[in-house]
This record gives sequence, structure tokens and C-alpha cells, in this order.
Amino acid sequence: MTTPRREQLLEVAAGLMAERGFHGVSINDLGAAAGVSGPAVYRHFSSKQAVLGEMLIGISQRLLDTGRQRVAAASSPAEAVTALIAWHVEFALSEPNLIRVQDRDLASTSPEDRKRVRQLQRAYAEVWVQQLLGVLPELGEAVARARVHAVFGLLNSTPYSGRGLAPEQMAALLRGLGSAALLAPNSD
Repeated sequence: MTTPRREQLLEVAAGLMAERGFHGVSINDLGAAAGVSGPAVYRHFSSKQAVLGEMLIGISQRLLDTGRQRVAAASSPAEAVTALIAWHVEFALSEPNLIRVQDRDLASTSPEDRKRVRQLQRAYAEVWVQQLLGVLPELGEAVARARVHAVFGLLNSTPYSGRGLAPEQMAALLRGLGSAALLAPNSD
């Protein structure tokens, strides 16, 4: 069960870990940033590693669930692709800390949590692959999957780019670039 304090701790942890890395943040740092003692964190999480695992599993599950919802609401694969791009852009612009933590600290999760994150990520990518193949079946699965992962890389680079652009400008730019990369004619 997720409580408001638990959510607060996850949010604070994302910010601290994005800034300092998993190994640069202590339980006492986490507690202090959330306005509680370090030992009070243990009422909600068994360890700092458990905080990281829940954070990354949670965002991976949210990406997958929302991706599936966007696809279900679409009237065609083309509309679904557009909705998936819009969703991932929204995520990338609103959760840069989680992207940074994922990039740098996934290896610090427990083996079980890392496996679960990877399973969720693969399922999310496959949602995209199936919709892309609905638009461009001639790509084949391998090329479609490569395109999807390349677009994820592009969209997930936003915590490191886009300085100087208003959020709505960056969102429009990313949607256009994501769509162009995903739907480009096959070069074979």
C-alpha cells in the first residue's frame, strides 16, 4: 500500500539520487530531505535499495499501464503511435529525475527488482513495436524494435538537453523528432 509519506520518500529519493547517485545518498539524507529522521524511513522501506527498487519498478509499471491505456483509446495503430509518443514525451519532461536514476543506478537494485524492471520495460517496448508494425508492417519486428529503442533514447535524453527551450517548445520538438524517427521510410 502506498501512503502519502511513502510517496514523498520516493519523490525525495528520486531528486537526491538524480543529483548525487544512489551511493551518494544515505538513509539519513533521505529522511532529512523528507522532514523525518533517517531511521523513520525504515517504517516505510526495508533499505535504501528497496527505495530504489520500488521507485524504478513503479515508474516502469506506470509507463506500461499508461502506454496500454493510450493504445486502447486509439482508433488505429497510427493514432496509437502518436499517443504513445505523446505519453513518453510527457513522461520524459515531467520525470527527468527518474530517467537520470534509471540511467545511472539500475545496477544498484536487487537482482529481483532489476529483473522486474527489465520485464516491464520489455513489455512497454513491445506495446510500441506492435503498434509500429500496424503502421509499417514491412519493417519487420527486428527493425521496429530497434526503432522503438532508438526513439526511447532520443526522448529519454531530455534531462540532459533542451535547456533554453520552454517546456511546450521542447514537447513539440520531441513529438516531431520521435514521430519522424519512428515513422521514417525504410532505408533498405
